[in-house]
Amino acid sequence: MSNAPSSDEGWISIPVSVLTGFLGSGKTTLLGKLLRHPGMGETAVLINEFGEVGLDHELLEKIDSETVLMSSGCLCCTIHGDLVKSLRSLYFRRVRGEVPPFRRVVVETTGLADPAPILHTLMEDPILEAYFRLESVVSTVDAVNGWSQLDSQFESVKQAAVADRIVLTKTDLPEAKDTARLEGRLRGLNPAAPILRVVHGDVDPSLLFNAGLYDPATKTADVQGWLKAEAYEPHGHHHGHDHDHDHDHGHDHHHGHEGHEGQDPHDVNRHDKRIAATCLTLDEPVDWDSFSLWLGSLARYRGEDLLRIKGILNVAGEDRPVAIHGVQHLFHPPARLPAWPGADRRSRIVFITRDIERRFLEESLASYRDPAKRLAEMRGQS
Repeated sequence: MSNAPSSDEGWISIPVSVLTGFLGSGKTTLLGKLLRHPGMGETAVLINEFGEVGLDHELLEKIDSETVLMSSGCLCCTIHGDLVKSLRSLYFRRVRGEVPPFRRVVVETTGLADPAPILHTLMEDPILEAYFRLESVVSTVDAVNGWSQLDSQFESVKQAAVADRIVLTKTDLPEAKDTARLEGRLRGLNPAAPILRVVHGDVDPSLLFNAGLYDPATKTADVQGWLKAEAYEPHGHHHGHDHDHDHDHGHDHHHGHEGHEGQDPHDVNRHDKRIAATCLTLDEPVDWDSFSLWLGSLARYRGEDLLRIKGILNVAGEDRPVAIHGVQHLFHPPARLPAWPGADRRSRIVFITRDIERRFLEESLASYRDPAKRLAEMRGQS
C-alpha cells in the first residue's frame, strides 16, 4: 500500500463481477436465467461446466469446445483449471477477434468457494490487473436453508459479508417462513448491500452488476453508490458508525428452544458475531505516507481478518479524492478520481472485518497519524 495514487485511466479496463453462493442456494438457476436475458449482451461469463446450467438448447453458435455465444449476445466460456489462464486467454482471444467483443466479465465460483482467493486472483496478477478490474461481488443466499448454513459454514458468512449485492432465493417456498428474520441477519453482516428477493432466477442484470466505483451510464465515479457510507451511520448501536453485532436479530442463544430449528442454542460463537462492519470518518486531510504505512501494516499483520476495505480519501496536497479498495492483504492501486461528489471532503474508509473491533482500528490509525505517539509505543514494545 506504499504506491502513490494513480490517475483514473484504469477505469477503461474491463469490469469483473464475481457470482458466488453456497451449495443449493440457487446460483445455477440464477445464472441460467441471466445468460438468456437481453441485458447480458456484451458480457463474458466464465463457468465451471456448460451442462450444469443447461445451455445446449439455447445456443446461437458454438465457437469451440469451450466457448458458446448465447442468443442474448452473452459469451459463455468454461474455466479450465487456472482462472488466471482462462481470463488471459479470453482477453487475448478478444484482441485477436476470435470471440466477439465484451464489456463485462462475470466469474461463477463453486458453491463451497471462499470468494477471497478469486478476488485475490483479479488483483495480484500483473497482466489481469492491467486489463481487468474487480467491480462487484454478487452472493446468493437460500431463504430456506440460509440461516442454518450461516450457522454451520463460515464460507457462507464470508460470501454474504463481502458482497455488493445479496440475492435471496426461494422466497416463494412455504418453508421460507423466516425470510424477514434472515434478511435482518444478513443486514447485520453487510449493512450496505441491497438484498434482492428473486424467484426462479428472474432478475434484471442491471440490478446485480454495475455496482463498482465507475458508473458506465454517466462515465463518472459513483462514489456514494459504491461506498454507501451512510449505511454505517448509527442505528441505535454503540459508538458511531460500526455495527457491533452483540444483538442477535431475534435469536437468543441462551434460551434453548427459542432458537432457530436445527441450531445449537448454546453456540455463543456464531460465525457472524465475529464479523463487524465499520466506517471510519476523518475530518482532516490524511498524510499519504503515514496512511499507507498504517494500512500496509494492518494488511500485513491482520490481512486474513480484513475481508474487504473501500475508501475515499482526502489526501493532503491533492485537490481530488483518492479511492482505495482492498481484499484482505491485497489492494488495487489507489486511484485519483475526477472530482469530489459533493461538498463533504471528509475521508471515509469502510471495513468488513473478522475479530477486529472498531477501537483497534481507530487507535492503530491514530498512532500512525501521530509519529511521536507511534515512536513511544514502539519504544514501549522493545
